[in-house]
Amino acid sequence: MGSVIIGSGKSLPARIVTNDELGQIVDTTDEWIVPRTGIHTRAIAVHETGTDLGAEAALRALGQAEGGWQREEGAIDAASLDMIICPTLTPDAAFPSQAALIRERIGAVNAVCYDMSCACSGCVYGTSTADMLLAASAADIAAAKAAGRPPRRNPLRRILVVAAERLSRLVDWDDRATCILFGDGAGAVVMEWREDADGMLSSYMENTDDADHVLWCDSAFCDRPLPFDAVSDEAARAAAEAPCDPYMRMAGQAVFKFATSAMVRCIEEALSRAQLSPEDVTLYVPHQANERIIRYAAKKMGMPSERFQVTIDHTGNVSGASALIALNEALVEEKLAVGDIALMAGFGGGLTAGACAFRI
Repeated sequence: MGSVIIGSGKSLPARIVTNDELGQIVDTTDEWIVPRTGIHTRAIAVHETGTDLGAEAALRALGQAEGGWQREEGAIDAASLDMIICPTLTPDAAFPSQAALIRERIGAVNAVCYDMSCACSGCVYGTSTADMLLAASAADIAAAKAAGRPPRRNPLRRILVVAAERLSRLVDWDDRATCILFGDGAGAVVMEWREDADGMLSSYMENTDDADHVLWCDSAFCDRPLPFDAVSDEAARAAAEAPCDPYMRMAGQAVFKFATSAMVRCIEEALSRAQLSPEDVTLYVPHQANERIIRYAAKKMGMPSERFQVTIDHTGNVSGASALIALNEALVEEKLAVGDIALMAGFGGGLTAGACAFRI
């Protein structure tokens, strides 16, 4: 028994930005970017909202729009969704949640919704949380049935995890260190509890304190001065009234060091918990932060690079959506089939990291 992925979808904005175009904005070139990141192009949401991207990915995962993958034939009714979890750093509004906006758009009239802020680990945190909630609900339903009483909590049988990101809204387009890396898009999976299937085999999540602010972005409202704070010191007043930095900031070398270590560590822990060897995994689906990080992980594990799904060349880093987008492309391209084992890994701001193994 377990949480099985029964649908997968993705959505990318229409506008494709090349490295040469970035070279017209900042001091960079295609020859500089590709060897360091593996990125050739990225999609930028000039007109699309997070709701547009998330809803399109969700509808494809449900089989209600072309371009998705379904475990079985036939579309999935959005009204059958009990919950929507949306990992995102860039919701369209502070409230309602991005998940609620997507719920309204796709007609998931019975879904309870909330957002999740865990940066580029959203793929793992979202699916792992959905798995734990589905397992807990299944136990609650079984206990209620045995005792002849109603369940004590909301019954959950199907959960949509949809990560929707517009990192272009957080990027300082004058900062070469970050603007070359990120793109926009959404990835989604529909997870269902089944008594006759393995589904998710293991998961592992961790946090590391970011004491040095190596990967950081101030909130939109940060520390605005309040009328109740009587500040007498002129320097303190000036500091309180200083505008916050609206852009993400990253210490590249420190993040690279964290990412390479965290990805391998989390993959190994997820494999151990599932009692799997690295060779048992049909395809590794990592967060697409940098192709060099992925190649490093493959080499460290002694696995051929072909066993790692790579999409960063045309998507860039789409934060928590990137691995879900990569998973969708692997399923659509038939690199993964029902019965295969996949392992997804993520790492990002927080500092967050994690991995989960699941049988398709």
